[in-house]
Amino acid sequence: MPERHLILGGARSGKTNHAIRLATQLAATRREPVVYVATAQALDDEMRHRIDRHRAQRPASWRTVEAPSRLASALQAQAPAILLIDCLTLWLSNALLLDFDEAEPTAPVSHWDEERATFLRWLTEYRGVALLVSNEVGSGIVPASALARRFQDEQGRLNQDAAATCDSVTLVVAGIAVPIKAD
Repeated sequence: MPERHLILGGARSGKTNHAIRLATQLAATRREPVVYVATAQALDDEMRHRIDRHRAQRPASWRTVEAPSRLASALQAQAPAILLIDCLTLWLSNALLLDFDEAEPTAPVSHWDEERATFLRWLTEYRGVALLVSNEVGSGIVPASALARRFQDEQGRLNQDAAATCDSVTLVVAGIAVPIKAD
């Protein structure tokens, strides 16, 4: 029986810490390894620092797979394990920036559309444990730029589709996990 968990929250809400605790508990109970699937890219010193901090938070025994793009392909290649995907937000950002055109903000973004469809198909078919970390970006103001508005729209749609497929959804606020959809 699949256990797909979507863990939502704002920036620095504690969603990754919650996902790490949940993965640790599931690994101990099920006696399965954890694979941490990282979608961030270290494109500057600040991001390298953030990535290093995230690495220090998780057990050294966990295997890390870097998948800033082609996420579904990276996930399909994994042996049975508890998959912790951190995070859908950075993965979306990576894909959206490849073909977003500021002059045509509502034009199709074929690379993202393909990545999204392939991932959602994988998520629907997956029969193991998957913990998906994603930012909730719809609680704030409407962004000023066309790119930021498109990102917010795409993130909202992705979160809705993932939530519909997942067995449970948790919102993390100020480090407190609040279940909003239970198995």
